[in-house]
Amino acid sequence: MSQTPAAGRAEYPDPDTEPGEPAEPVPLVLPPSDRTRVRRLPKRGRYDRETIDAILDAAIVGHVAWVQDGQPYATPTAVWRQGDRLYWHGSSASRMLRSTDGVPVCVTVTLLDGLVLARSGFNHSVNFRSVMALGTAHLVTDPAEAERALEAFVEHLYPGRWPELRPMSPKERKATSVLWMDLTEASAKVRADINHDDDDEAWPAWGGVIPVRMVQDAPQPDTFVAAGTKAPEARLPG
Repeated sequence: MSQTPAAGRAEYPDPDTEPGEPAEPVPLVLPPSDRTRVRRLPKRGRYDRETIDAILDAAIVGHVAWVQDGQPYATPTAVWRQGDRLYWHGSSASRMLRSTDGVPVCVTVTLLDGLVLARSGFNHSVNFRSVMALGTAHLVTDPAEAERALEAFVEHLYPGRWPELRPMSPKERKATSVLWMDLTEASAKVRADINHDDDDEAWPAWGGVIPVRMVQDAPQPDTFVAAGTKAPEARLPG
């Protein structure tokens, strides 16, 4: 769900800070690698697994970035976490899935929490939570492991739904590929702050934060749902 900015907390370091005053807070957990270290506004970086896991678990869609023949691609797909692994799946005919087994990838997820309006275009921003993970994609080759991963995916989105479903057929299983990467090289970046106007507060324009969240409308059953059938629970990102 959306995070409320802390009133009065500075987003940017104060250039007028006197020597000896407290510096920008340093993350308590160091980045797992220099590649995942947040360089721009490093105070937004988060490297503890609790934060990283919470953002991944709150997400539904991620982007898998990969390179083929020198051409970079970033493919949006549903992702889910199981322990120290991040999973995604799709058609066995998918070019992305066929091309990335054993190949370095970068997977990102982003949750939008708010629109930040300042009194200049330059100082507008957004509040967000994001994760970037680097690693190697691996194809799940064991059918039982793949089915367990797909069950976890369904339960991630619709708690309690897997037992209600018709079991996968061998044809469906063959048509579905599941890939994973480990989360040993991942970092999060978070902005949960107010607007900052750089002495423009007197300018006659509205400033502040518009919180953003995803909402769920009433389920729309198809014509084959029997009367009295309970609608499934769906978990929204946030």
